[in-house]
Amino acid sequence: MRVHALSDLKQVSAVLRLQREAEAQRREAERQRQQAIEAERNLFRSHIRASMGPVTPLRAPERVPLAPEPVPPLPLQLQLDEQRALLESISDDFDVSSLLDTDEALSYRQPGVPPDVARRLRMGHWSIQASLDLHGLRLDEAREALGAFIRHQYKRGVRCVRVIHGKGLGSPGRVPVLKTRVQRWLVQKSEVLAFVQARASEGGAGAVVVLLDRSR
Repeated sequence: MRVHALSDLKQVSAVLRLQREAEAQRREAERQRQQAIEAERNLFRSHIRASMGPVTPLRAPERVPLAPEPVPPLPLQLQLDEQRALLESISDDFDVSSLLDTDEALSYRQPGVPPDVARRLRMGHWSIQASLDLHGLRLDEAREALGAFIRHQYKRGVRCVRVIHGKGLGSPGRVPVLKTRVQRWLVQKSEVLAFVQARASEGGAGAVVVLLDRSR
């Protein structure tokens, strides 16, 4: 609004006064509304207290921080054993003839093992601590069973075991197929130091007595 005369100035003053009065009335109305709200709240609280009686806040239970569950360890030893078993898998095509001692019963000893070890093994110097009977198994089943047996007894710390393969009397042509395969498989096992044909009282030509390595 532009002021051109004293009358205009009075008019401006009147407008401003009306604005101030309106603002004061608005503030008073807001104050009264807040008072009414607070009064209702107090009235509600008083009714609740009268109907419920004194209220005791519940104590928060003590909490013990739980440690996070540990991460399960990786089965490294199991993985190493499985890798080692794969590396030491035994073959049916391995030529064992050059490794066997052509004595009266055929025997085997690792390179560097004295000949006296085979002689003492044949004489029963080490007592047999475990036996495996391969009768009735297919060739693939017998191969797996022999490998698992040798590994298990080696881990147990067993020194001398017996493997019963039979004399092959029930095989076609009465050829001892399993006996030859067992010799091939045992020669390929690093745990085997030596083996000889069992004595008559321990199975004779139908079994071998195996000496396992204990130095590793």
